[in-house]
Amino acid sequence: MTTTVTDAPVDLGAPLRSDHLHRAAAPLPVLVSPVVRERVDRGREYLRTVLADDDRPVYGAKTGFGALIGFAGREDEADQCDNTLAHLGAGQGPDLPADIARAALLVRAWSLAQGVSGVSADVLDGLAAMFATTFVPAIPRYGSVGASGDLIPLAYATQALRGRGHAYLDGERMPADDALRRAGLTPLTLDGRDALALVNGTSVTTAAAALALDSVRASHRAIQDLTCLLVDVVGGDPGFLDPRLISAYGHPGAATVAERMRATLAGTVPTGERALQEPYSIRCSPQLLGAAEDALRYVDGVVAADLGGVSDNPLFFPGDDLVAHGGNFFGQPAAFAADVLAMVTASLGNLAERQLDLLVDPVRNTGLPPMLAAGPGRQHGLQGVQLATTAFVVEIRRAALPASTQSLPTNLHNQDVVPFGTQAALRAYDVAELLRLLCGSLALGLRQAVHVGGRRPTAPRCAALLDALADAIAPVDPDRPLDADVRAAADLVTGGRY
Repeated sequence: MTTTVTDAPVDLGAPLRSDHLHRAAAPLPVLVSPVVRERVDRGREYLRTVLADDDRPVYGAKTGFGALIGFAGREDEADQCDNTLAHLGAGQGPDLPADIARAALLVRAWSLAQGVSGVSADVLDGLAAMFATTFVPAIPRYGSVGASGDLIPLAYATQALRGRGHAYLDGERMPADDALRRAGLTPLTLDGRDALALVNGTSVTTAAAALALDSVRASHRAIQDLTCLLVDVVGGDPGFLDPRLISAYGHPGAATVAERMRATLAGTVPTGERALQEPYSIRCSPQLLGAAEDALRYVDGVVAADLGGVSDNPLFFPGDDLVAHGGNFFGQPAAFAADVLAMVTASLGNLAERQLDLLVDPVRNTGLPPMLAAGPGRQHGLQGVQLATTAFVVEIRRAALPASTQSLPTNLHNQDVVPFGTQAALRAYDVAELLRLLCGSLALGLRQAVHVGGRRPTAPRCAALLDALADAIAPVDPDRPLDADVRAAADLVTGGRY
């Protein structure tokens, strides 16, 4: 089993960032510092004081759950843990990707480490030990409504950490107790408050939204560069990026995007053979990509707030002698943000597909062969790739229906409004991968265009991108399956390796 950990530790007492979530996919050192331990212990001691007072109600520690809050819970603390978790074992569907599952637990650990959830420090120690291994709880995809937290998926994660259900180790699915033993981990021992705090937050939603955002951000940057390469390869005029023109437009995202695109196209020499005005997929690209930038900045803010906030109920404030019952587990911000992310993804994907369509069309590509085939008829070039991109765009569009508008009452109307942020975030994660493949498809087309007669880029940065693509991917001559090439091109351009 691989457990080598070489990166700097993630300190649960410091701000949590999205790059930490990416690192969590592999073995990762997580630090429970003395400062964290002291505030968690203080919150735990306050919980004990409150529980000893028969006149002070504490949801989930002394009561049933959800609509059954009016009934007493189990008296034994270990039994109350089982009372919390057993009924939530109702998830269905395929397991969540490992990167989401582990990122969600890192988000959960950070929230609990703020000391207002009343958990035992042993919970954080157990989570930190897990992150140093390749252990991944098996979490079914379907079951959360993103209100009262991601109850069902986080219950599966918690049960796996107790040695119940299933988990993965080094990518192999097995009973969770076997995975814990082979990883050298001790099953978590929890009371009712520990168990409720582990499940009563939107950590799956936050993790999926953050990972999706980073992926869409990478594709957004790639499409800017690929648009510039398209302009250079076909000999277009970069005048549509003129700073005076863009400044008059008035939108900050467009100004940011156009400035970056002007830098990428610096040194390009137009051929003078293109029409006075390019099609919108080129001419309006700074406006479209700029609107996406403005929308992504909104999502940036929501994800940052979620990563820096406590998602749980109730919360315990020893300094004020306050047990606060409320709704900090309600994932509405992430629901809206993930829906916006899906809409941005649909527009970016459509732009990439339209640019590839322009590139393979001899009427609009300045005389290059149809489908960029090296020998049209005997070869078919990018024909199959274009068919696939059409399917990708339709899949993204189909998934872009907002989830945050689908509220459906549940739980005897205790949860009478729900955000469905989990669905929105997981959907955004899925379509972000399709957008990556659209970037790879366009990049492959641009690499092929130069092979079949398109000019070598005249802007140095565009030439560097083309050279990186040419080094990584052979020309399509003769025809061959291109699925792996699309993935390789996607990795290159979204990874910025040029």
